[in-house]
Amino acid sequence: MLTDLSLAAALAGLERREFSSEEITAAHLEAIAALNPRLNAFITVTAEQAMQAARASDATRARGEAGLLEGAPIAIKDLFCTEGVRTTAASRILGDFVPPYESTVTAQLKADGAVFLGKTNLDEFAMGSSNMTSAFGAVENPWKRRGDDAALVPGGSSGGSASAVAARLALAATGTDTGGSIRQPAAFCGIAGIKPTYGRCSRWGVVAFASSLDQAGPMARTVEDCAILLRSMAGFDAKDSTSVDIAVPDYAASCGRSLKGMRIGIPAEYHAAGMPAEIEAIWQQGIDWLRDAGCEIVDVSLPHTKYGLATYYIVAPAECSSNLARYDGVRFGERVEAEQLGELYERTRAAGFGAEVKRRIMIGTYVLSSGYYDAYYLRAQKVRSLILRDFTEAFGRVDALLTPTAPSAAFAQGEKMDDPVAMYLNDIFTVPASMAGIPGISVPAGLDSSGLPLGLQLLGRPFDEESLFALGSALEQAAGFSHLPTVRAGAVA
Repeated sequence: MLTDLSLAAALAGLERREFSSEEITAAHLEAIAALNPRLNAFITVTAEQAMQAARASDATRARGEAGLLEGAPIAIKDLFCTEGVRTTAASRILGDFVPPYESTVTAQLKADGAVFLGKTNLDEFAMGSSNMTSAFGAVENPWKRRGDDAALVPGGSSGGSASAVAARLALAATGTDTGGSIRQPAAFCGIAGIKPTYGRCSRWGVVAFASSLDQAGPMARTVEDCAILLRSMAGFDAKDSTSVDIAVPDYAASCGRSLKGMRIGIPAEYHAAGMPAEIEAIWQQGIDWLRDAGCEIVDVSLPHTKYGLATYYIVAPAECSSNLARYDGVRFGERVEAEQLGELYERTRAAGFGAEVKRRIMIGTYVLSSGYYDAYYLRAQKVRSLILRDFTEAFGRVDALLTPTAPSAAFAQGEKMDDPVAMYLNDIFTVPASMAGIPGISVPAGLDSSGLPLGLQLLGRPFDEESLFALGSALEQAAGFSHLPTVRAGAVA
């Protein structure tokens, strides 16, 4: 089936004229029509535009002018502004917003010939670890526990993208990662996903959550596919003051590279209390795989890791409180009319924002308020500097770090929902890298006793995504992860 191809295989098939972009795009749209009513991975499906783009792409390829992603049907997280296509951030307050401009990342993907299938679901404004906070309904993970039909969460916030890629509804997808929102759902759904170095991909045209943390990145079924997509997404953008002007390499060329002599750090602090034995076992298996590939394993310490989650949940809500102040019912988005301006603000925001977004706005407003700014926000920024220093010192001794991606496999919808702290703990292994701005990739490494995927995370030096792709492809090859989700295109669920 065309929907079973990897991105790399699909591009090779298109190049050899084994099938057309119109054919592979139609196959994915048929899969979306069949499965999206169940999975709810897409908020908006742009079938007509996708077929038009596919036909145009076939004509472009026939002229010998094919781009890097020419004719490949992919999905876009509904946090990226897309010109003329509704962009909601999974929030009622932006439910009818149609941007008059294109984000830099999606513009680059289009320029390279990618075909957009639609906009994927997410936690509202990217705030969540389960994809249960979307105003457009929860996303379902296409995986099932062995002998259990309970609906599982796909992780968040990029759960729609992860679910769509895992279920074969798209060859690949864009995601964003603020505290683990690419890596954790990738692990939960048995796919690969990388958060690049902060500044590697432009944030211009991406709806902001926490501006000093947000970073776009690719999600796909293989490490090589992520490398191909990141090459198109990355690059300097003068419109983004945090964008870094560094050349973008051919990341896919790093896949399969020799690992001989590489030093891999194992942080002691990631042996979290109460961590399931299965997570420890898959971590040890990853260590053995990299050692067998020629790596030297080195024990390291990141002493301030234990403060990462607490620091994140001060910094991120503070920035969210500031960023979301613009949604007031005056300039764009939903408006609930009132006689007084203050009342208009209150009614609009009360109706437009969901419970989790309101919770984080209130936390953020509190820590930025007079009398608390120094006690909380300023102190959190100082601890953030110490977290970065830990990583910097570790990378003086090793080339990369290996850790688990998440403290558990996917859990059922409804579990942990009444305990925000339990939900926040899903990000315990991913948040420190976000606080430091370093790159991190999650690779599917095996299954737990219930038959659910588990991921391993590799963390690297700033702007050294190439080493992560080399290491990630080695882990991928050693793991031989070929398991498939229960709910997928062409399968009887």
